[in-house]
Amino acid sequence: MATPPKHDAWRVVDMINQSPPVDCSKAYDTSSLAGKTILITGGASGFGAAFARHWARHGAHLIIGDVNDGAGEELVAELRSSSSSEPTTQFITYQHCDVTSWTDQLALFKTAAASSPTRTIDAVVAGAGIVERGTANLFDLPQNLDSTSPSPPPPALQVLAVNLTGVMYTTHLALFYLPLLNPNSRGNKDSHLLLISSIAGLCPLPGQTEYTTSKHAVMGLFRALRGTAWTTKGVRVNVLAPYFVDTPLLPPAGLALLAGGAKAELEDVVDAGTRLMADEGIRGRALVVGPKMRVVDCDAHHEEEDGGVRIVEGERQKGEERRQAVWEVYGDDYERVEVFMWRYLAVLNIMRAIRGWVGFVKDFLGIFVGKRGEGRR
Repeated sequence: MATPPKHDAWRVVDMINQSPPVDCSKAYDTSSLAGKTILITGGASGFGAAFARHWARHGAHLIIGDVNDGAGEELVAELRSSSSSEPTTQFITYQHCDVTSWTDQLALFKTAAASSPTRTIDAVVAGAGIVERGTANLFDLPQNLDSTSPSPPPPALQVLAVNLTGVMYTTHLALFYLPLLNPNSRGNKDSHLLLISSIAGLCPLPGQTEYTTSKHAVMGLFRALRGTAWTTKGVRVNVLAPYFVDTPLLPPAGLALLAGGAKAELEDVVDAGTRLMADEGIRGRALVVGPKMRVVDCDAHHEEEDGGVRIVEGERQKGEERRQAVWEVYGDDYERVEVFMWRYLAVLNIMRAIRGWVGFVKDFLGIFVGKRGEGRR
């Protein structure tokens, strides 16, 4: 079995400066949150509001954007009244923001940049998201279409507009403002973009076609950006993929489907997001958050066998049992991609060597003969 050479040129992980896989069983330091300016879209409820409450307690400055003005103003009032810092030192504000509106998002970023006590934006959370509700407008159940009409109406695609277009707007602005306001981010100043995907970004969620599509797209956005954002912009990019959590985003049908089953806990999502936000050494990593599982640590080692690698467990270590809800996902995919691409390119090179000039001449003549033939028809 061919293996790629042990050389830096083959180490994509080293080229993009991706950090090692996250050990979610280890504690982390939250002290870096104090004084950090964090912009959160969709921050009036759900995950965004939970993040805001937790990070405010650690002294972070917060700019919250949402379309639910009542909930947003109420949340800010709550955070200001419960803040341990003096009102003049901790900045917490809300601004109306429809994430599908470029104008609204630009105004939100400008407010954050101008109003932050440090005149910087240290982190951005692309947290706005909605799901398909009811049955009247589900993408995969088209209704009220007139079969005799030559021009049936298009689908609404509002979920895609919020969950994908809105996230792309947020990301684009973050990649502009974060390095602009933190030019030394790869030195001693953190710049962080936290994307929010879902378990629906890793597996299909029947009945939520638009939502599943949008969350798969967010994972694709993450996987593309982690290869460039740090090396070109000094912005570290991470993503969360929570399982079903009892928040306003989960529709009644979803709750009914999960009746009697395990769900992820909001506190575990907050814990995972806080780890990524506070640990400034985590770059290009994705964490999935699910129901707590019983984990028993044991000695393990890898053994190579035909067709791949298998993990062989040894004896359990006494006293190491714990419950864990947060796990690394896509932890070693870059290494797998490296191996696949090395083997694939090796095969292509072998084919090219075998065909040599004969194959080249045949292909070259085929192009022009084909074109002349098309012209005569």
